[in-house]
Amino acid sequence: MLVVEVNFKSRDVIATVRATDHLTVSDVADRSGFTPSALRFYEREGLIHATRTSGNQRRYERSVLRRLAFIRAARNVGLSLEEVEAALATLPESRNPTRADWSRLSRSWRQRLDDQIAALQRLRDGLDSCIGCGCLSLKTCGMQNPSDVAATRGPGAAYLPRPLRTPPPR
Repeated sequence: MLVVEVNFKSRDVIATVRATDHLTVSDVADRSGFTPSALRFYEREGLIHATRTSGNQRRYERSVLRRLAFIRAARNVGLSLEEVEAALATLPESRNPTRADWSRLSRSWRQRLDDQIAALQRLRDGLDSCIGCGCLSLKTCGMQNPSDVAATRGPGAAYLPRPLRTPPPR
């Protein structure tokens, strides 16, 4: 069992923190940056787990902070909740994930990230050329859409690179 002793120099207090200590909803919200309602939502979705006190208050193991960090990173990459759930299901419940666990999971994101980066670079380059040409006119701009020809490409912003046209994950 991991035990950390903290000796505050400003006062005569020694705090002992154990890896098995449980955190309140407020503790987890403060440490993770997620709102308490988001924590309850992720618990309902099965992405994180809490135990209950005799007073029916939620208590989380410290390892939930790593799971929440993973959820935030995965959502920022663009993974859906279903993909996050599937990824978390491969992690051990009984211990904190190791570097090897995280590496295995993040490998599957590499191509997605590369595609998003390439699409953002194409968008950036297109904006540079549009703004950089100096025309500032929809009549002569290469991004124009006369007679709504973009409608034939389907719904959404047809001139954005395809990876940037997909709706954000829910």
